[in-house]
Amino acid sequence: MTTPSDVMNLIKEKNLEIVDVKFTDVFGQWHHFSMPVEAFEPEVAFEEGMGFDGSSIRGFQSIEASDMILIADPATAIVDPICEVPTLSLVCDVYDPITREPYSRDCRFVAKKAVEYLRSTGIADEAYFGPEAEFFIFDQVKYSAGEYSAVYQVDSVEGPWNSDIFGYGHSVPHKRGYFPVAPFDTLQDLRSKMVRVLIDSGIDVEVHHHEVGTAGQCEIDMKYGTMVETADKVQLYKYIVKNVAKAHGKTVTFMPKPIYADNGSGMHTHQSLWKDGQPLFAGDRYAGLSQMALWYIGGILKHINALLAIVAPTTNSYRRLVPGYEAPVVVAYSARNRSAAVRIPMYSHSPKAKRVEFRCPDPAANPYLAFAAMLMAGLDGIKNQIDPGDAMDIDLFEDDNISKVTMTVGKLNEAIDALKADSDFLFEGDVFTPDLLDAYIEYKMREEVGPVSLRPHPYEFLLYYGI
Repeated sequence: MTTPSDVMNLIKEKNLEIVDVKFTDVFGQWHHFSMPVEAFEPEVAFEEGMGFDGSSIRGFQSIEASDMILIADPATAIVDPICEVPTLSLVCDVYDPITREPYSRDCRFVAKKAVEYLRSTGIADEAYFGPEAEFFIFDQVKYSAGEYSAVYQVDSVEGPWNSDIFGYGHSVPHKRGYFPVAPFDTLQDLRSKMVRVLIDSGIDVEVHHHEVGTAGQCEIDMKYGTMVETADKVQLYKYIVKNVAKAHGKTVTFMPKPIYADNGSGMHTHQSLWKDGQPLFAGDRYAGLSQMALWYIGGILKHINALLAIVAPTTNSYRRLVPGYEAPVVVAYSARNRSAAVRIPMYSHSPKAKRVEFRCPDPAANPYLAFAAMLMAGLDGIKNQIDPGDAMDIDLFEDDNISKVTMTVGKLNEAIDALKADSDFLFEGDVFTPDLLDAYIEYKMREEVGPVSLRPHPYEFLLYYGI
């Protein structure tokens, strides 16, 4: 689909009955509304704009300036893979109805501006991103947090805590979930069904498997792509995975750390720059990298704590970013070492496969903002020829080595403080704007950091009630 006419032809060919339009808020949540095809007007959807209340969307407008419009991107048109009634799905950009300008807090617009800025520098003409979004598939979940109580409970037939009840007898021990076959891996067929829906929806999938964590940790890897297109696909990926699981009586979460004492879920993000169809990260330096790639890594590492506020954006993210669970908490780069924040995959020697993998992001991140922020940090490294230092090809947590390394910040409020102090690189080319970051930071501090820090933790009752 490339034009409105193509979209209208798709509606006719597939006998679609509903049109659903989607957009992403500042914090990565997909929103939508729908209309019958009889009420769908292409000149409104693709040119004039479809109105909505921006004051009801987190991080958007205040109530006295609430009117906003959506303009659909015809290139995103697909038949919705989840809806029972035949439905067309369109991803939209957000615009101001008065100025007719793209909205500065529309994260998809931010990602587009990042690509435009990349091209304006002359460094490259395309950035490719390959995210690996991990998730847990649970059988049941419950949670509540009131003024006088707090509780959560997750359950999975695979969980080792179920070994003392009559069951199927093949639970997955903590940190032993990587690649065991059935009957340990109970989710093979469900992941395969997810994969087929993803492929039918235009998302190329390379591999799927059980991940390290017990209780249903999984990974489905999509093929890399251009930045905005890949961010669109991350949103669709999460939508499909959650809803296919729901249709089979399961529940999926992308929260970074839902299980104590086991690996959390990351979104390791592979990235590379290309120009005139040629890869720019392959060379004769460390691990087969080019000097440009090393400078790109230098930018990532220089700005890493500020980046964390965007790529690991929840208080729960920092339950994952702790030593001991393959967590990338060391400000370093290395070939193959998975505790370093940046890894250089060594599976292939092809120049086209040469890339850097930033391991700190998690799937709670808004993909548009996360990819744009990573690109801006890397470009700052290239422009200023930032030296990433020596590679760390050692066990980073051995007693003799721990004093040699620098760790990332350990809490969301610390990452936000780093972002406040180190945001100029994001403002280059007007990619990010102060009003966007101000809204983002204010919400995170008011609605997440504050409430979590003020509430007693259930474990504190175990520790301190009898004092």
